Amino acid sequence: MILPNPLARRLFLHLHALAEPPTGPAKGEALLALIDRLGFVQIDSISTVARAHHMILFARRQAYRPEALDRLLAQRHLFEHWTHDAAVIPARFFPFWHHRFRRDRPRLLARWRGWQREGFEEQFDAVLARIAESGPVSAAEVGEEEERGTGGWWDWHPSKAALEYLWRVGELSITRRDSFRKVYDLTSRVIPSAWLGMDPGDAATIHWACSEALDRLGFATSGELAAFWAAASPAEAQAWCHDALARGEIVEVRVEGADGSLRRSYARPEVVALAEAAPDPSPRLRILSPFDPVLRDRARAERLFGFRYRIEVFVPEAKRTYGYYVFPILEGDRLIGRIDMRAHRESGSLRVRALWPEAGVRLGSRRLGRLGAELDRLAQFAGCDQVKFEPDWLRETLPEGSAAGD
Repeated sequence: MILPNPLARRLFLHLHALAEPPTGPAKGEALLALIDRLGFVQIDSISTVARAHHMILFARRQAYRPEALDRLLAQRHLFEHWTHDAAVIPARFFPFWHHRFRRDRPRLLARWRGWQREGFEEQFDAVLARIAESGPVSAAEVGEEEERGTGGWWDWHPSKAALEYLWRVGELSITRRDSFRKVYDLTSRVIPSAWLGMDPGDAATIHWACSEALDRLGFATSGELAAFWAAASPAEAQAWCHDALARGEIVEVRVEGADGSLRRSYARPEVVALAEAAPDPSPRLRILSPFDPVLRDRARAERLFGFRYRIEVFVPEAKRTYGYYVFPILEGDRLIGRIDMRAHRESGSLRVRALWPEAGVRLGSRRLGRLGAELDRLAQFAGCDQVKFEPDWLRETLPEGSAAGD
């Protein structure tokens, strides 16, 4: 069975809530349903325009405002932990994280003994006792007598490392963030009791992780299934695919890439019908976070859309191809360019430094009009009241740009 590229894009965007117009309610149960549909929303501290999690949700529901996510977290409908990276996750999925907690306990301990400061293990009992007695704490509120590091993000004092370890293995949870700083509490005081004591076991967790990933991706290799939640190992995902194939739950399908190449993947037997029934992607132009779910797997995005994207935050400025934090632009079922911009809230302006269209994309008056309208909406979302363009903002397509039509 071959899944043609247009159908593959159509299904993938539909499953990721980017085919329909970005309208409708965006708070309470509606917002929780959207996050459940995606599986999780990656969070990130960089706020060049707005933080990644807020931009991900805004791209899908432009009535969304950050306080709606804050309320879901405060009401314990969501919890924060790791998938492939830090993310907010529906609380009903918490039982399946026990597998991760068991797996990470010895692995992290062995790794951190090699690169964390000595003494973090000795702080476990003290940190837990302090939180149990006095309530939630941030890293700044523990280990007051310990030397603070100057070596960067991972140069943690021992009590900070203890907090992070205890969170990663499930004994602590993040109860809130203050100015994006994690505040930790006992997991028993954060996770709702309905989900707290449930542990489906390792085998059921692997089945859940692979099955739920496939339903959100539409089609995938075993490696892509493993990477979605980062809950199953590549070998476990491969074994699941073998067994699910034998049971008739999935089929092999060859997915056509943007360049016409075929890649063997797995899908539900009805994948072609699901793709054909998916709505036509909205022509609405949207600006995506670099960590949007359709882009988090850079290789998959490049195969499906012919769009090569690499974030350049950690690349020295002189060696950057585009910029520090450049946003992909989605139009219909195509990624048509990337834009470098920053919100200057002190002056109330969203400043566009540069836009690079993909090869073959013509920025005529109609497309520029749609771009302007979207930038106006994004500026308002980011707390700005105007959009300003640098004199040379419209750039030429670079050689590594990929093909896209008008």
